[in-house]
Amino acid sequence: MGVDHTPAMQQYLDIKDQHRDCIVLFRMGDFYEMFFDDAVIAARELSITLTTRNKNKEDAIPLAGFPYHALATYLGRLISKGYKVAICEQMEDPKTAKGVVKRDVVRIITPGLLAAAENIMTADNVFLAAIHPGEGKLPWGVAFLDLSTGEFYLSAASDLETLSAQLAGVNFREAILREDTRLQMERKDWLFPGEGVLATYVPADYFSPREAETRLKDFFPPEELASLDFAPYQATLSAAGAVLKYVTETQKTNLGHLNRIRWYEREAYLVLDETAKRNLELFSSIIGGAREGSLFHFLDETSTAMGTRMLRWWLNHPLRDPFEINERLSAVEELRNDHLLRAALRRALKGVSDLERLGSRIAMQVASPRDLVALKNSLERLPEVTSLLGELACPQIASARDAIDIMDDLSDLIELAIVDAPPPSLKDGGIIREGFDSELDALLSLVRDGRSGIAALEEKERRRTGIGSLKVGFNNVFGYYIEITKAGAGIIPADYIRKQTLVNAERYINQELKEYEDTVLHARTRMLEREYELFAKLRERLAGEIKRIQTTARCVSRLDVLASLAEVAGKYNYCRPDVDNDSIIEIRDGRHPVVERMPLAEGFVPNDLKLDGDQNRFLVITGPNMAGKSTYIRQVALIVLMAQMGGFVPAKSARIGAVDRIFTRLGAADSLARGQSTFMVEMIEVANILKNATTRSLIILDEVGRGTGTFDGIAIAWAVAEYIHDMNHLKSRTLFATHYHQLTELAITKDGVKNYNIAVRESKNEIIFLRKIVPGGTNRSYGIHVARLAGLPVDAIKRAREILENMETREFDEVGMPAIARRKKAPKRGGQLNLFADDRDALLGALTAQTRRRWPPLMPLAGSKTEKTDDCSDGGTED
Repeated sequence: MGVDHTPAMQQYLDIKDQHRDCIVLFRMGDFYEMFFDDAVIAARELSITLTTRNKNKEDAIPLAGFPYHALATYLGRLISKGYKVAICEQMEDPKTAKGVVKRDVVRIITPGLLAAAENIMTADNVFLAAIHPGEGKLPWGVAFLDLSTGEFYLSAASDLETLSAQLAGVNFREAILREDTRLQMERKDWLFPGEGVLATYVPADYFSPREAETRLKDFFPPEELASLDFAPYQATLSAAGAVLKYVTETQKTNLGHLNRIRWYEREAYLVLDETAKRNLELFSSIIGGAREGSLFHFLDETSTAMGTRMLRWWLNHPLRDPFEINERLSAVEELRNDHLLRAALRRALKGVSDLERLGSRIAMQVASPRDLVALKNSLERLPEVTSLLGELACPQIASARDAIDIMDDLSDLIELAIVDAPPPSLKDGGIIREGFDSELDALLSLVRDGRSGIAALEEKERRRTGIGSLKVGFNNVFGYYIEITKAGAGIIPADYIRKQTLVNAERYINQELKEYEDTVLHARTRMLEREYELFAKLRERLAGEIKRIQTTARCVSRLDVLASLAEVAGKYNYCRPDVDNDSIIEIRDGRHPVVERMPLAEGFVPNDLKLDGDQNRFLVITGPNMAGKSTYIRQVALIVLMAQMGGFVPAKSARIGAVDRIFTRLGAADSLARGQSTFMVEMIEVANILKNATTRSLIILDEVGRGTGTFDGIAIAWAVAEYIHDMNHLKSRTLFATHYHQLTELAITKDGVKNYNIAVRESKNEIIFLRKIVPGGTNRSYGIHVARLAGLPVDAIKRAREILENMETREFDEVGMPAIARRKKAPKRGGQLNLFADDRDALLGALTAQTRRRWPPLMPLAGSKTEKTDDCSDGGTED
């Protein structure tokens, strides 16, 4: 037998049935309420109280909620945890509604669709992607959109692996996928390596190419679409249509800010996969995952949220074209060289709000009065910005300055219409400035006069009745009333009509008060309605200027990033790199941009580098653990990356032959979720490098082979090094840091290999790390010294030295060649037995010799011949 629900609860159940994948926020008065499983989830995730509806009954319904004015806070927390949220509002005034109040979902918020106040990731783009497997030479299509900024990109690839590489620099929050590809895509979890990417599976008709063409025409002007040739990219066309369909169905509002669509030209950028970004700590530290300690943290001197977002994009997408790179570098140089101008520019920019997202909220008709004031205040700073840049001629700066639209017509309009400090909600009134609208002014005057009339009426009734305690009050349930305490009640006038009885008082109304009430309440209601009408018209007027706002936002963002890079360059004594298309990477006194700012007792020691495509294309770097090998190879990669993003670099001088990709293999960890050990992760990363690197790539390898046995590890490291050096399609510029000093032998047989090591000073069994890279290899790893510094017991250290000496006796073969360099080597005879050798003949021979020394041979039989042995290596004599 079914449960009987109230009309409101049945309304909720009907709406929830249409949005099963969402948490439904059901507006009831001044609260958003959640029921059943939604309430349980919300209580857990938001740390709010879980209660029940119909308490003490068997059919009690779980209930949780929060005040409507706290929506942004709680909504942001739910979205950040990966939930979809459907906002269900009251569509009519409860006071005038007949029966249950009409409610409907006005918007669906997802991790990939943030645009209003719930957008808590101000420094990041929030991308929603649609991916479609199609047919033809480029069967994989993708379209991705940031609803909060209006950025819309397209891309295509021949296979899913290539697509993954192309999109390595894009941080997706949500992906739309066809339901019939669920199994296929779930097996490809490496497509979205970032954590917390929500996969949303939709019916195949979302990807209809015919419907996609119609949707694109609805959103984008003909001149915008004319530059896009979709004929060879049908999968991409389908993906673009799916994005637009999904956004339209979830947002249920105007999306006028989606007016620009571009191809995502990945070949224009230096590719950084997730492994490289993690190993180089571009956006978070490896330990703890904190923003502090990352390169982004130290480079971010931006003054605006949209500048911070663009800086992140530039760091994710360094350029490859030396001409474009040098244009940025010239702009940074011009700003760095004028400290006073740069300081004034950064002060002016600090007053500019996030114009991109303000514009998006205005276009979507969700902007608040405070958003409009923020837009006005931002526009008022633009004349100062353009004036400061008036004398600068660098193309990057001049073009941005000239494209900034001051939009004084919009700022003047907002100034006339909106008060300086409006309340946070439209519901509160007090938004429109007096003098802007005559009808509103009249209503406001009537409300004020009505209130003063109420006060006069109270005084009049006190005199008429002689009741000094009489007062006129108001509440939302009964409206205006005359309250008389029972203790002070005299003769109640005949025209008083009782409305409510309290414990200590009675409440009444009379005809005069009722007339005042009708006048005041009607005037106030109409006043709030008129304010909303005026605000909505103003917001719609501003939405028509969205392209002007977006263009200016992009220009201001670029200026902000250039000023930030100039500030960093000036503050930390960075130099302008020379960037070209040659193969040479030459750095003088290079420094690690993050490590050098740490409080190091001995200070940071700069180092040089020379890499090219010929005799110095593969550098083997050896030296003790803790001496700085990893820091050195990382700083080279970071200097290259910073140069190609258009920034100055921490060095005395630098020449950078532009690279197409930076590959890293720097440490590894178990991937338990995928059932992969540390060594498996390491080998997967190395395999990816060997498959995808080119002659233009920069490869940074650290301790390849350390995740397995010593001999296996050396063999793998050697083979990987040979492969990179020898293969015609590779020959990548490579830094190979290793504890396997045996790999220094590569320089004997390989023309492009050069050995370098981290210098140390030895004194009385002590070592001092000099942190300096010097030519030549080392035949010692100093691991035992490090173990001693770490506190290993003396006996263990002594035994380790004995074992090391034992192993090192097999360094070269019987003809003096490096043992490891030969494909096959004859077993080494004589000398000390290697501790880890698996040589049966040598072992038996050693045992025989030892036995002979300790036990005399049996007496020979008569007539037999005996020979004296000379195996008395311990100084004994034969008996």
